[in-house]
Amino acid sequence: MNVNDRILVENHNKEFIQYLIASTLLGAVFLISIGVGKYPINISDILKIIFGGKVEPTVKMVFFSLRLPRTIMVTIAGIGLSIAGSVYQTIFKNPLATPDIIGVASGANLGAAIAIIFIAGGTFTIAISAFVGAIVAVFTAIGLTKISKDKGISTFVLSGIVISSITQGLIMMLKFFADPERQLAAIEFWSMGSFAGVTKERVISILPFFLIGITILILLRWQINVLSLSDEEGKSLGISVELIRLGVIIAATLVVASIVCITGLIYFIGLIAPHIGRMITKKNDFHTTILSGFIGGIILIIADCLARSLAGSEIPISILTTFIGAPYLAYLMTRLK
Repeated sequence: MNVNDRILVENHNKEFIQYLIASTLLGAVFLISIGVGKYPINISDILKIIFGGKVEPTVKMVFFSLRLPRTIMVTIAGIGLSIAGSVYQTIFKNPLATPDIIGVASGANLGAAIAIIFIAGGTFTIAISAFVGAIVAVFTAIGLTKISKDKGISTFVLSGIVISSITQGLIMMLKFFADPERQLAAIEFWSMGSFAGVTKERVISILPFFLIGITILILLRWQINVLSLSDEEGKSLGISVELIRLGVIIAATLVVASIVCITGLIYFIGLIAPHIGRMITKKNDFHTTILSGFIGGIILIIADCLARSLAGSEIPISILTTFIGAPYLAYLMTRLK
């Protein structure tokens, strides 16, 4: 075995160990999360349910109706937002890029606000409107890029800033005319994010969109690595840079939109998890992106456990992720050149 082969084997072994540790930690916090809440479930009862043992009907009902769907949704959200954040940071060549860089979150927020004020439907109606709002915002940003003379990365970012500014202005206007006691409170609460209303039906409803987006990103993983280079280098390697970038943005947007339409806005996970992943792997490739997904899942599950247990009533999830993410961002400011 020559030196290059030995280095390749060592890298594969290191990646396997990193995946093994991350997946083990994710599985551990997943089990802990199922047991945490106003009606605690101990580990022995969880294992009995998994392996077909007998437990009290109430325990089984809480497990299948409340804890399992919620914990699955938290895991999906942590993995999806972190993978999307890592992809955005790679293709935009910006270590501080987030899933809202082209207006995904602000579009979802506007869609939810419109549903709360004008449609007056239930949570499922709000979710559909938020999903549509996110998709429309991103395609509008893409449309602005298309009519621009420069179709590079900076134009995508500027288009996202324009769309985010417009949607924020519309949201503020809707808040001004909203009923302070009902509608305004509902808009504010949605924008802070929560997993309290997650059900099995909602998880199933967003799963196809989430899986389609993740699958596309996995299929385009080599092209995503190339997009981290300059456009000229990508074209010299035979890649249609603009077309691939557009496909990656749409796929990452589908992942983010499928999550936030159910959970509301969740801040900082898509920013900090990819940075932790790069600190561990010391590189920026698709292995780091997948590892970032595991890390994001672990962080968000821990945050959700704290949200359920720190106070008498549940704390919105973005409050906790902000307290985790903001100090870490300050730390990055002292490290990044």
